[in-house]
Amino acid sequence: MKIFAIGLNYPQHNKELNETLYKGESPVIFTKADSSLLKDGKPFFVPDDMGRIDYETEIVVRICRLGKAIPACFAYRYYDAVTVGIDFTARDLQKQLREKGLPWELCKGFDGAATIGNWVPVDKFRNIQALQFHLDINGKTVQQGCTSDMLFKIDEIIEYISKYFTLKTGDIIYTGTPVGVGPVNIDDHLEGYIEDRKVLEFNIK
Repeated sequence: MKIFAIGLNYPQHNKELNETLYKGESPVIFTKADSSLLKDGKPFFVPDDMGRIDYETEIVVRICRLGKAIPACFAYRYYDAVTVGIDFTARDLQKQLREKGLPWELCKGFDGAATIGNWVPVDKFRNIQALQFHLDINGKTVQQGCTSDMLFKIDEIIEYISKYFTLKTGDIIYTGTPVGVGPVNIDDHLEGYIEDRKVLEFNIK
């Protein structure tokens, strides 16, 4: 199983991080180790000596068939479910890596850094490119977004990734985070929603 993630895919989040409404010519792609996957409501354990750990709430897409060089117009055939996930980021470490022009794996791919909720079939939604989603921490909404605000849409992301990687059943794609990222703390209780459907719930330890 491969875990792909998209960076800088919501303009207001790009401004939040970089003070610019940046859009590149192509999606920013990075990967996470399969050992970073955290599911079934298991707690996230804050790693020692990595500094500030931020939540980044995202819509996650599940690939359902083998594909290579997939045109965007046919990409909808290659995923069957979505959920909310948290792309945990070691923010202090990320800043150091970016300043040195180094890859992001250490700050993005550590154990537990890819949390996912329960999968919801795409046919439950009228349009996955118009999904409202949000994250609550300790009962308070801290981040919310809509997939209509993506700079690169889901089908475009699949087209781009599949130029370089063969997509296989079970691969997952984190599609980017909207504005509002922030730190987690021990004993926080996180709940993620698509529309009014709670699909993610777990604790920080």
